[in-house]
Formats: sequence, structure tokens, C-alpha cells
Amino acid sequence: MEYFIQTIAVYAIPVIFAITLHEAAHGYVAKGLGDTTAYALGRVSLNPLRHIDPLGTIVVPAALFATTGFVFGWAKPVPVNYHALRQPKRDMMWVAAAGPAANAVMALGWALVFKLATLSGGATGDYLYEIGKAGIMVNVILMVLNLLPIPPLDGGRILVGLLPNRLAWSFARIEPFGFPILLLLLVTNALTVILTPMVLMSYQLIGVLFQL
Repeated sequence: MEYFIQTIAVYAIPVIFAITLHEAAHGYVAKGLGDTTAYALGRVSLNPLRHIDPLGTIVVPAALFATTGFVFGWAKPVPVNYHALRQPKRDMMWVAAAGPAANAVMALGWALVFKLATLSGGATGDYLYEIGKAGIMVNVILMVLNLLPIPPLDGGRILVGLLPNRLAWSFARIEPFGFPILLLLLVTNALTVILTPMVLMSYQLIGVLFQL
């Protein structure tokens, strides 16, 4: 129990910000491209309380990490009015890309925290060291996961924006089956096999950038 509490204390802040700022980034870019839906609802905000979904942001990530070591979760989806975008097909691609981009920026920010912790003599067990390491892991996993080309994940929507119109509309029709596909990949361990190389590459790049 003590270990579980310590783990929650380390991972709570990185998980909450990784998920909620991911969603806020979608709304911010949508506003810049003509859709003010999320902005009008107060969702273009850095306040996590505006984005937290009790189940997806807190309960599911905590339960998954405690049982599998894998972090997955979601915040309240940011509403985007596709037809309000100036160039809907192209702009939706940029709106989708904003979420993983936010996670990439946060991963770099936590890498800086981790680097500063090590330079000041921090090591395993020190809070700043541990939260920096956790922040890198959480954001890298969420970034890579969301870039999978499966609608409604961001990678699926990016692919829709890149495909020719006829192929794009056909591909977009699998969106209702996206989460069952993702769940199947998770329970068969295929998701770990797919994500691991991309996660390791991301870690290596961060390590090179910050000399970790």
C-alpha cells in the first residue's frame, strides 16, 4: 500500500497534465483555424479541472499502472466542429496533431526537470528525480499511442487528412470500431509490441538532446 501511494504521488501530476493539456492543445489549434466551439465552452484552458474526467484521467490510469505498469487514460474530449474549420479536411489534421505535439513538448519539459535533478545530485528515490522520469515516460507513451493510425486516435485523424478524399472518407468510417480495435491490441499484448520500438526511439532522442 505504501508503494502504491508513493507511486500515485509521483505520477499524479504528470498524468493529469499530460492528458488535460493534450486536450487543451486540440482546442487551441481549432480556435486558430476558425472553430471557437471549445473556446466558447472554456476548454481552451491550462486549468486541468476544466478537462479532468474522473474515470479516464484518474481511475483508469491508476488502475492500469497498478496492475500492468501501462499508462493509458483520457480527459473530457474537446468538442471540434469540423464544418467550422476554414479548410476542414486539412485543418482537422492539424487539430489532431496538436495533442501529440503537446505531449512531445511536455516530455522535453520533464526531461529538463530530470536533468536538473541529476545535476543537483538527485537519484532514485528523490522526488524531483522520480517525477521527472515519470513525466518523460507518461508523455512519450501517450504521444506514441495517440499517433497510431487508428481513428479516433489522433494518428488516425492525421492519416485521414493526408489521404486522397475517397480513401480518406472510407478510412474514417472505421472510427466507431477504433476503441474495440485498440482494446483487442491491448489484451493480446500486440499494443506493447507495436509501441515499444517507437517509445524506445523517443527515449533515445530525448537522451541525446539532454545527454541523459
